[in-house]
Amino acid sequence: MSKDQILNVQELVAYYKMKKGDVKAVDNVNLFLRPNEILGIAGESGCGKTTLIKVLYGLVEPPLSVLSGQVLIDIDGEEIDLYKNTYDIRKLWWKHFSYIPQSSMGVLNPVIRIEDQFAEIFKRGDTELPKREIRKIVKENLDALGLPGEILNSYPHQLSGGMRQRVVICMATIQNPRIVYADEPSTALDVVVQRMILEMIGKLQKKSGNTFVIVTHDMGVQSQVTDRMIVMYAGKVSEMGRTDDIFKKPLHPYTALLIESLPRLGDKSERKSIEGSPPSLLNPPEGCRFHPRCPYFTRECLEKDPPLFEINHGRYVSCFNPLKE
Repeated sequence: MSKDQILNVQELVAYYKMKKGDVKAVDNVNLFLRPNEILGIAGESGCGKTTLIKVLYGLVEPPLSVLSGQVLIDIDGEEIDLYKNTYDIRKLWWKHFSYIPQSSMGVLNPVIRIEDQFAEIFKRGDTELPKREIRKIVKENLDALGLPGEILNSYPHQLSGGMRQRVVICMATIQNPRIVYADEPSTALDVVVQRMILEMIGKLQKKSGNTFVIVTHDMGVQSQVTDRMIVMYAGKVSEMGRTDDIFKKPLHPYTALLIESLPRLGDKSERKSIEGSPPSLLNPPEGCRFHPRCPYFTRECLEKDPPLFEINHGRYVSCFNPLKE
């Protein structure tokens, strides 16, 4: 792992082991994270985004299984492999890296007051602070997210969806972990609240200087919030690079079609979705997994699975016939 990286994923394979066969949700994925950035993971539903985030976080439970590859992470200056270490990954949660799931109620205990749930996070992180000091820290962070300190006395069901999601964001960032994984953090909220949540995440990241990984299928969100992007298709990385570069000139046909489907200000013409459907991850096609929907496929695409080529420094694409820069 190079010095400018805090996480490096090499040839990661993680499948769901089902009776009907293996669901190839994460298949030979390579990526890296840098300090102080927002990385976006984009792609259609079912492409493996959420599974990848769970594996990076260490939330791997049957039927999901990590079959091979490495997830190397820098912990206090020591490089460790999350799936070859001799200690519980959960001990790294909250303090070193944290997770914001799609549903806030998946994190919040419905029968425990919000204040007590924050206290439990500090306890798990072996942070020995008086209750009064913890309450002060939590109130300051809630205030930064536009939440009144009074909600500490509330139960989750007494808060709106947007308030609950901000509480979860506060929990995930309260101990200033180096990496925060956010899986569709605003997907269940209305448009106004979605924008507010995303703006708050951007402000938190700039203030703390940590690294956020945001999963969303919304390419508009990617263009507004992220510094770099990964585009996934059928369990694999199709393209990776700086967000501005990808939107200005996508290299993978799939990425280009995703961007073309976005509505544009002042353009009233009908936007077209990508023809066809993503393949079943139980039985993906031979060769390039995108070739059944690709307008530029060749015989090579039918027979071989393209690796992730580095086109130039920091710009990667998994395609035998990338679009010209």
